[in-house]
Amino acid sequence: MTDFNKYLDNKIFTVTAEASSKLDKPVYVIGGWVRDIFLGRESKDIDIVVVGNGLELATLVAGKLDRKDKLKVFKKFGTAMLRYKGWQVEFVGARKESYREDSRKPVVEEASLEEDISRRDFTVNSMAVSLNRSDFGKLIDPFGGLNDLENRLIRTPLDPGVTYSDDPLRMMRAIRFATELDFDIDPVSFDAIKKNASRIKIVSIERVMDEFNKIMLSDIPGKGLKMLRASGLLKYFFPELDALHGVETVNGNAHKDNFFHTIQVLDKLAGKTGDLWLRWAALLHDIAKPLTRKYVEGTGWTFHGHEHLGSKMVERIFRRLRLPVNEKMKYVRKLVLLHLRPIALTESVVSDSAVRRLLFEAGDDIDDLMMLCEADITSGNRAKVEKYLRNFSLVRQKLREIEEKDRIRNWQPPVSGEDIMKAFGIGPGKEVGIIKTAIREAILDGKIPNQRENALELMYREGEKLGLNAVTKLQ
Repeated sequence: MTDFNKYLDNKIFTVTAEASSKLDKPVYVIGGWVRDIFLGRESKDIDIVVVGNGLELATLVAGKLDRKDKLKVFKKFGTAMLRYKGWQVEFVGARKESYREDSRKPVVEEASLEEDISRRDFTVNSMAVSLNRSDFGKLIDPFGGLNDLENRLIRTPLDPGVTYSDDPLRMMRAIRFATELDFDIDPVSFDAIKKNASRIKIVSIERVMDEFNKIMLSDIPGKGLKMLRASGLLKYFFPELDALHGVETVNGNAHKDNFFHTIQVLDKLAGKTGDLWLRWAALLHDIAKPLTRKYVEGTGWTFHGHEHLGSKMVERIFRRLRLPVNEKMKYVRKLVLLHLRPIALTESVVSDSAVRRLLFEAGDDIDDLMMLCEADITSGNRAKVEKYLRNFSLVRQKLREIEEKDRIRNWQPPVSGEDIMKAFGIGPGKEVGIIKTAIREAILDGKIPNQRENALELMYREGEKLGLNAVTKLQ
């Protein structure tokens, strides 16, 4: 049995114990902090439950720690949050809850510790440690949470059908914990998730996506995504991803299951980066394949233009899922659009022009794009994979050479629109755009060096073609 006293030798716990004794109210540390002690994980989040008024205890503790200015009280919810030397401590009174059929908002009543523990989501989160003088440090584990930790199992304290129906977000949390901890979900509990999956619709999409992104940030996110689809949850909040699943066969020719391919790509990428938005690019890179799928006799299955349509779908998906519609979204959209370009370069002789254009369009995201594309090689043919990876190595080398020579990454043309208007004494108009495009294309195609002098010469020649007369000579 774990000796909790060594973990409780902390001023937060000793002061809380002293304050609860003064109030004559039983108090316990409960939930994630207790769980993480057994898992050997450091946790700075502490949940304190008191059989009585949690706000009264929080105020007294904050005063004793001289941290009243760090205490936030949420009277509506009966909770208080205290920050102390890197720790985040939440105080709440023991409570029980009941739910209406059409709402996640519970009716809350005061309760005993046993009633409070029984309403919690999973047995591994339902363990408590006493902070009372009479049994300080004693583990309270009425539902076998420690045994489930040892068996690596996610299970609910009470009937899972009631647990998930009452609070549908717990279905997402079950899958999130199983993914983060690499646990299994109890079969009875998983069946209950299947039966209650449609109730996820009453949960705000923001809260659903908070759990989803934690799955995305886990070591093997694919494990959670498989469970989301198998449980039936995925189709209710992310139908585009769910639609990737399945294989169609025509004349004995079948395409691969794009859902499981996407998971392979995501898990490979997750082994190399913890960047959430790069992982999102992997998740969405083939999102338009169901909409572009076509069988062509003599050719087989095609998905022409899926990268273009997929990039257009990104913003709509981000808006519906309440993800940030900002530079992060634009980054994901760019990688989805460009994810076939490096692969195309490996299948032919790599020209300097093609590499310049890729550098110009990808900018500082070129390394992330290459990482995504290498993860996208999921063929079961080992020789084919090794061939592609060797070719990618050559593309990377070519990218370095072109970048060093031509400085195209995040490139700005050496001649601006203002230069063109000044040189020819004209205002804004289509002629300015035509000349700028001609200069850009000439540099990207390698027809002229990426130098201002050469660009100005071309500017004057292109102006003459358009019937423009130079009014000043720029340097």
